[in-house]
Amino acid sequence: MNSILAVRLGAMGDILHALPAVASLKKSFPEKRIFWVVARKWRELLEGNPNIDELVPFDREGPAAFAKTWRRLRAIRPEIAIDFQGLIQSALAGRSARPEVYFGLSSSLAREPLAALFYTRKIEARGPHRVERNLQLAEAAGARLLTEDSWLPPGRSEGTLPAGPFILTSPLAGWVGKQWPLARYEELGKRLRAQGLELVTNVPAGRERELGDFAHLCVHTSSISGLIDATRRAIGIVGVDSGPLHLASALGKPGVALFGPTDPVQNGPFKSRIAVLRAPDAQTTYKRHAEVAESMAKIPAERVAEELLRSIVVSPS
Repeated sequence: MNSILAVRLGAMGDILHALPAVASLKKSFPEKRIFWVVARKWRELLEGNPNIDELVPFDREGPAAFAKTWRRLRAIRPEIAIDFQGLIQSALAGRSARPEVYFGLSSSLAREPLAALFYTRKIEARGPHRVERNLQLAEAAGARLLTEDSWLPPGRSEGTLPAGPFILTSPLAGWVGKQWPLARYEELGKRLRAQGLELVTNVPAGRERELGDFAHLCVHTSSISGLIDATRRAIGIVGVDSGPLHLASALGKPGVALFGPTDPVQNGPFKSRIAVLRAPDAQTTYKRHAEVAESMAKIPAERVAEELLRSIVVSPS
């Protein structure tokens, strides 16, 4: 019973937003064992984290794997569990561990309102940003030594990166509406090369063909660990509302974030060196459009290059 279970199954950006809250729990309760249940796909983000005593892989690939996950969760019996995700699936995962007290967001704030039915303590978080809401969940669970710091693994070198200074971008997002037109990266790469900088586009292995055949882009494919390493080595980043942007923010990188149908106040870089660009008439819809949102297409490459170069010059190395 002398343990705490954190539930955040995925995805990359959301896991990164929960890191400060879990660090605050470990800092406040050093004597307690911290468990984190996470989808196996995202384990590389958390492996070796000194604030986590054990990772519990959430595996649904077949009955045997799911049964193993269920048995491990049932054996934990934590004193406290916190669902940082707010989905019915995550709420059930935490409930299966049989916690003495189970914290989660109220039905008005949970991504799936019915998830709140499984919590014994429902929290009305006030902060607009996901990091702030997660910290308030940890505080409600008793954490008093709060921190906004995030621990991340060093990553490992994968693929080929330029020998000289480069800007890193990950142009693909979970849904196309959040993406910037791919042809704009070619224009941006041309402008940066004139300044002695290369633009590296990182994508998961197998998706490099989606970038087309551009002359001013260096395509880099990698795992999550390779992305972490490349982000650490980049002198700046250009990002859209996706996990790699929040990774760069957590690592303190300068750069530019491009936003359209999602709200940067809730989902943008948190207290970061990354400037946010958004069209003045952009509407917050969170609709999963299959095409690039009109507001994203209105952001010109020239403006991105100017803001990026300004960010790199102003920000200390």
